[in-house]
Amino acid sequence: MALSSLLEVVLATYELPVVGLELDESLVTTLGALVLVVLLGLSGFFSSSEIALFNLPKHRLETMVEDGVEGAGLVKSLKDDPHRLLVTILVGNNIVNIAMSSIATALLSIYFGGLVGVVLATFGVTAVVLLFGESVPKSYAVENTESWSIRISKPLKATEYLLFPLIVLFDYLTRQVNKLTGSTGAIESPYVTRDEIQEMIESGEREGVLEEEEHEMLTRIFRFNQTIVKEVMTPRLDMTAISKDAGIDEAIETCIQSGHARVPVYEGSLDNVQGVVHIRDLVRDLNYGEAETEDLEIADLIQPTLHVPESKNVDELLTEMRENRMHMAIVIDEFGTTEGLVTMEDMVEEIIGEILEGGEEQPIEEIDDETVLVRGEVNIEDVNEALEIDLPEGEEFETIAGFIFNRAGRLVEEGEEIEFDGVRITVETVENTRIMKARLQKLERYDEVDEEVDELEEPDAN
Repeated sequence: MALSSLLEVVLATYELPVVGLELDESLVTTLGALVLVVLLGLSGFFSSSEIALFNLPKHRLETMVEDGVEGAGLVKSLKDDPHRLLVTILVGNNIVNIAMSSIATALLSIYFGGLVGVVLATFGVTAVVLLFGESVPKSYAVENTESWSIRISKPLKATEYLLFPLIVLFDYLTRQVNKLTGSTGAIESPYVTRDEIQEMIESGEREGVLEEEEHEMLTRIFRFNQTIVKEVMTPRLDMTAISKDAGIDEAIETCIQSGHARVPVYEGSLDNVQGVVHIRDLVRDLNYGEAETEDLEIADLIQPTLHVPESKNVDELLTEMRENRMHMAIVIDEFGTTEGLVTMEDMVEEIIGEILEGGEEQPIEEIDDETVLVRGEVNIEDVNEALEIDLPEGEEFETIAGFIFNRAGRLVEEGEEIEFDGVRITVETVENTRIMKARLQKLERYDEVDEEVDELEEPDAN
């Protein structure tokens, strides 16, 4: 057999003690099987190394180095040149896998012949490598990124020295190919990802580095670009506006009574908003303007405003309003009907929280640990966060009032109760057809479900 003859040559060359050793097929098979097991282990080592090192967040590695974790410095030196690191892993992994395939082919050809041996080796090695050389090692590396990175750093550095000529060659070749194809060859992003920042925020609160208010503000910032205008606007029913035909005195009185410095001006109806008027301009032109009082009209003081769809992202709108130096925008639906208005303050409140003026009530008032009193226009997301529940948000509603109407399927009256998923919702105040306030209380069975979920999520100590 060719393999047997090769083994005899190797043993003779190195003058190994082989007295009485008979090179039969069983011995060749045994030695080949042992080599395959070793190569399979090396395949798993290289596969898991790639996942562990490239999944280790940069900020976590820097923290490990600062804390003096043994081996963290070596891991950092490997990750400082991600292109060389990847080439090292790929060269090692490919040598191992090709060697495994070649040896398996030779062994199986002894018993099954050339063609059958090649077919069996191809499918057999592929299956074994996918399972034990790729899937299992990578899964382990994902779950133990930090500890495994430390463990494999020294063997990987030794591999880099051992395969240095090949690594240098392929490192150079891949860089040249990248230049020809126009690729930057970037292996690792030089910045911290959004998910990593959110993970740091959560970790910071758990470890007491961030206060609860700081955590909430940072969370709102990340949620900001996913918020649409409809979620933060003042609805049409709550809008204060004046007619274009109104007098200056009437407009000033409207501003004072509503407490707003700016109010929309409409012609005919709210569906035809012409712009915005500021109380400063009204008072200045009334008392210090050149025109006579009877000649002064609101139309002369109207400032232009934006009309935006209710589905527009608030971060885009905020940028647009800053560029146009506008403090208010009119929100319209798909038919061009006025749905409400949104101000700079509305959007800023999405980040820093509700800004309450004198006499204004809290949107969510905590009664006890299990009960809150909520204004009808409060977003369901804020209610879920305040009471630690999970009420659904539908496409057709965003507020707690909308949720109640959706569940009831009709207009509701004061005192009516709705139960949903372990939460009792009581309608407290109704004006005309609007739900002004609702009381939400977590029931005992909601807490029991929460405890069961927590138990299922806790890792098994064994």
